[in-house]
Amino acid sequence: MRTWRRVSITCFVLVLFALPLYAQSGTCSGLSLGRGASLNGFVPFPADNLWNTDISSAPVDPNSSNYINFIGKTATLHPDFGAGTYDGQYMGIPYQVEASTEALVNVKLGMYGSESDPGPMPIPSNALIEGYPKPDDGDRHVLVLEKGGCWLFELYNASLSSAGVWSANSTAIWDMTIDEQRPYTWTSADAAGLPIFVGLARYDEVAAGAIHHALRFTVPTTQQAFVLPATHWASSNTDSNAPPMGLRLRLKADFDISGYPADDQVILTCLKTYGLILADNGSAIYITGTPDKRWNNDDLSLLKQITAADFEVVDTGTVYTPDNVPSGASPKISKFTANPATAAAKQLVTLSWTTSGQVYNIISPQVGPVRGSSIIIRAPASTTTYTLYSTNQYGRTKKSVKLTVP
Repeated sequence: MRTWRRVSITCFVLVLFALPLYAQSGTCSGLSLGRGASLNGFVPFPADNLWNTDISSAPVDPNSSNYINFIGKTATLHPDFGAGTYDGQYMGIPYQVEASTEALVNVKLGMYGSESDPGPMPIPSNALIEGYPKPDDGDRHVLVLEKGGCWLFELYNASLSSAGVWSANSTAIWDMTIDEQRPYTWTSADAAGLPIFVGLARYDEVAAGAIHHALRFTVPTTQQAFVLPATHWASSNTDSNAPPMGLRLRLKADFDISGYPADDQVILTCLKTYGLILADNGSAIYITGTPDKRWNNDDLSLLKQITAADFEVVDTGTVYTPDNVPSGASPKISKFTANPATAAAKQLVTLSWTTSGQVYNIISPQVGPVRGSSIIIRAPASTTTYTLYSTNQYGRTKKSVKLTVP
């Protein structure tokens, strides 16, 4: 089981006209910008994160056979991504990388608003929605990486109104520099409470010769349970043989991959080394990737020869059900102030805070995710109440301060 690490990063942040410029290490400095841009070798989260952990020698789960039987031994692997379109939609979940100068916008929250991160977020008006160019009533994910601050922003069931306002049923912000986890039992933009982007098969990785993280997959029926790194279940099924969210599959070591094309071998080597992490309810053993015209669909189709019987379940720790979900103290906010508390429009104002036990902090509106303990903003045109949201694996605490603009 992973030990949760509380990370405190001290930095001084300047915000000019409400656009944050993060003064931190160049963790994401090598990212290219744009839709489907190359990460140029960058892997989100630290090397010891469960997504990035080599599980090739990890023990097999004692219930592995029962899990595989429940999924169905003859269920075949299916790459749910590729080149071109299917029924008018590009295949896979798109993403884009934005600079720190991208304007921050508010996102109107829907069904899972209480478990969402409030933002604001750097979601451009041309952000690609899953299923583009004709997204229908599917999951409609939007994934944006912010290069300057090394943040990942994800939306579920996203829509852009004719007035240019984004809405989503669920949102999540991920600090890609630490081992961030959602609060236990909270969802994210993915059913299992996981980040979506980090589990995608991307062509830039395959072209470079290696994928250094686990991949995301789905099955039709899951258990009312989860195992880390998942934090949320999406089922009422209490059968202990049904796979819990976060279940990790590993392609068996003796599976011969030598007859597969080179790109397929990169994916299959990943499945032996990092495996698959169960992230959502869906079709059996559908693995998720990004749309990219460089994929060879004929080569990807060869992966459908592989069945569930070729996998085993890795033991990754405690299976959490409604009976044993961990509990603990939410973060403590002992101070959140504005100095000065009254300011003219565009005057520099320092927001300062003191928190403990947090994993990440967000200030809304205008600011977004923050590190350190203070930030300088320019006062808006009218009186505004700022709220600090401080979150850890047990919950969220919030505190507000009013900035008066005469």
